[in-house]
Amino acid sequence: MANLSALSPSERDAHFLRLSFEVARRAVAHGNHPFGAVLVDREGNLLLEAENGYMPSHDGTAHAERLLATQACTTLDPGTLRSTTLYSSAEPCAMCAGAIYWAGIGRLVYGLSEHRLRDLTGNHPENPTLDLPCREVFGRGQRSTEVLGPLLEDEAAAVHAGVWDK
Repeated sequence: MANLSALSPSERDAHFLRLSFEVARRAVAHGNHPFGAVLVDREGNLLLEAENGYMPSHDGTAHAERLLATQACTTLDPGTLRSTTLYSSAEPCAMCAGAIYWAGIGRLVYGLSEHRLRDLTGNHPENPTLDLPCREVFGRGQRSTEVLGPLLEDEAAAVHAGVWDK
């Protein structure tokens, strides 16, 4: 693991974003869709991580970000959540952005944009893209959620290679 204290803010974001890509790869290895999310506190401590949980029940709401947000708001206090960053392998959909907002997570960094994801998935029945940018969802709220992304988009897209062709 990198010495996080020696990293610049952008290097730290890249480090944890790549960790979300690893979680997404693990989701694929477990038979799920290639999405992963991690939650980090302001000191750079990894608090939680979640893989996509579509299988085995075919739960279309079991997105990694939504699962992580639920776990976060039921295990961490609101003050802690406001100062955390959720790193997501892909831009959260409207449902997940809503869950992040309601959990009170203060910052989001994501890899793959929703537009690029749609290019990769096409009209795959297990990922009917909801074209509503997360910034628009957050922008309708009464508290701010900082958003950074897309970042490392080619690396994020590589996690999806061959997955949606099946």
